[in-house]
Amino acid sequence: MMAHCLKKIVCLTLRSDLGYSGWHLAPRNLSTFLGHNTLKVPLSKFAGLSVRRRPCAVATRAFTTADKGQNEVEQKKKPDPKARKIIGSVGRKIPHRVIHVINERGEDMGNVHRADVIRIMDEQDLKLVPLRETADPPLFKLMTGKQIHEEQLKLREKQKVNSKNAPTQIKALTFSADIAKHDLDTKIKQIEQWIQKRHHVRITLRKGSSVNSIDEMEALIEKIVQHMPDKATFVSKPKSLKEGRAVMCVIRHLSEKELSEYKRLQKQNNEEQQDDTKTPSETKCPSSSKHTT
Repeated sequence: MMAHCLKKIVCLTLRSDLGYSGWHLAPRNLSTFLGHNTLKVPLSKFAGLSVRRRPCAVATRAFTTADKGQNEVEQKKKPDPKARKIIGSVGRKIPHRVIHVINERGEDMGNVHRADVIRIMDEQDLKLVPLRETADPPLFKLMTGKQIHEEQLKLREKQKVNSKNAPTQIKALTFSADIAKHDLDTKIKQIEQWIQKRHHVRITLRKGSSVNSIDEMEALIEKIVQHMPDKATFVSKPKSLKEGRAVMCVIRHLSEKELSEYKRLQKQNNEEQQDDTKTPSETKCPSSSKHTT
């Protein structure tokens, strides 16, 4: 009976913590229990009694939208402007149920179900190219293989123009004037690769034991540039550094105008050489025939 009373006391304390108020009818002890008499016990008697509560785990995953919010943030991420753009077909696996379609002639077909788009692609031998997938609904265009190839060429030319307008990188190369021929050829190949990529190349030539004059070092730099006359020219001419102990210059790729002028001069020189090597043709004199009368 005592255990039962303690249980009641604990329950009452929990109820009081939860906000219940009032009186509770509790049975007396067995020694004083007479018939069905009961004793009123106020809840204030148990106000100082503390009960230790067990922690309980609450499942929140089923009621949270954290995953959904994370997916929405990933979808809202801006595309990288430095990423290389490509033009290509998405094939038959169209990720959207309804898309906005423009046909190969540039006409607007409106919103079309992907099943109908696939049917048109099969019937007319066309390919589906995404134009703006972030639109609602996404915008696609039906194109022929030839049209896709032409658009890829246009995009490639546009990317070349953008790369030309990008900041120029300067590559540096330093070596001794006593460099061996094999090593010099390797250096020249490295310079040609940099020049082909439209980089500027700063060449620093250190004074050697055998090649020690400024004129000889400048002549060696001129020799390096002459190995690629159709590619490179000087940004800054060779100049001495460190009181004549080194010579430095900067070279770059030829511009389109300079390259066309170089080709014109080469063609003119070839024609002049051909004219000089030609032997005068033997001229035939008409033989005078005597007509006998």
